[in-house]
Amino acid sequence: MREGAAERHDRLLNLVRERGTVRVSDLAARLGVSPVTARRDVEALAVRGLLDRVHGSVSWPERQGPAGIAPGGGGPVLGMLAPAAAYYFAEVIRGAHEAAARLGARLILRVSDYRPEDDAAHAAGLLAAGAEGLLLAPSWTEPGHQAEYSGWIARLPVDTVLVERREVPGGPLAGLDRVCSDHAHGVLLAVRHLVRLGHRAPLLVARSDSPTALAVRAGYGEALDSLGLRAPLPVIDSTSAERDPERFEAAARALCAAVRAGEATAALMHNDEDAIRMVRRLAELGVRVPGDLALITYDDEVAALADTPLTAVAPPKREVGRCAAELLVQRLTAPAGAAEDEPRRHVELLPRLRVRASCGAAGASVPHT
Repeated sequence: MREGAAERHDRLLNLVRERGTVRVSDLAARLGVSPVTARRDVEALAVRGLLDRVHGSVSWPERQGPAGIAPGGGGPVLGMLAPAAAYYFAEVIRGAHEAAARLGARLILRVSDYRPEDDAAHAAGLLAAGAEGLLLAPSWTEPGHQAEYSGWIARLPVDTVLVERREVPGGPLAGLDRVCSDHAHGVLLAVRHLVRLGHRAPLLVARSDSPTALAVRAGYGEALDSLGLRAPLPVIDSTSAERDPERFEAAARALCAAVRAGEATAALMHNDEDAIRMVRRLAELGVRVPGDLALITYDDEVAALADTPLTAVAPPKREVGRCAAELLVQRLTAPAGAAEDEPRRHVELLPRLRVRASCGAAGASVPHT
């Protein structure tokens, strides 16, 4: 697989951190890229304040921590708890790992397999393994899980950043740092795009078994309200075709009936895997995407690989992981007493809409606005 710019930037930063100061021409040779690419990368990183440029060389900034340390050597140890290591969270973990390596920290991971009752034990295991701070994405899959399985988080003895999770306002976790995608904004992008294409309010077909699914459902209502629209029908409950074939079939037939009755010409569906199967099942039932139904999916994990490439809302998963790790390292490396004076942060990153064939309009990514 071809290396992307982000991976190359991380390698470049690691090289500079290890050596302190490196000539740009030497970086090109060590990275296996052209001098032009190396200079472009150095300029981009210097603009972001991640490197200092000095007469054809680059230096590791003192503000980024000591140079001469290999990635993960001598820096803080970050523990990360994720509900899964594949699909959505693979990119979140990757982003956290990249940021930790760039900052000289070590990331250790535990995966809970969406078992909220095991989250506390996994966190304890991370602390026992030497984690000095935690990145937590608890396995909350139902509305009541946060209330039932959050007390232990409030009692943790180390700095903690919630990742892709929102606390109940005024709840015990309200004072924690958190970094997450603004899913309500992502849903608004999708609904507004379909309306601009000439459709009435789209129908929502969604799961209800994850925080993202619940946020998409909540965001759907907010988006309709903000645009002065009314839902054409109640939300169609969906699920994995493998987990519950009968329920998935019922969702497909309900969506098909809405199209045939003229009640819906567009739909938003969570998530990609379900949407790909839904398009195939709708075709079997005589409903074509995008001919009869414009469809946008949510997650953008595999949406581009469908027979008819699916327009998709893409949460900034990798950037969420990076930002969360950077925030935690900042907390852990702050001078004694300074961390307590710093306000806690709730950071929301905006998804993008990637326009493909399934909504009937060709194009590239749509701006955040």
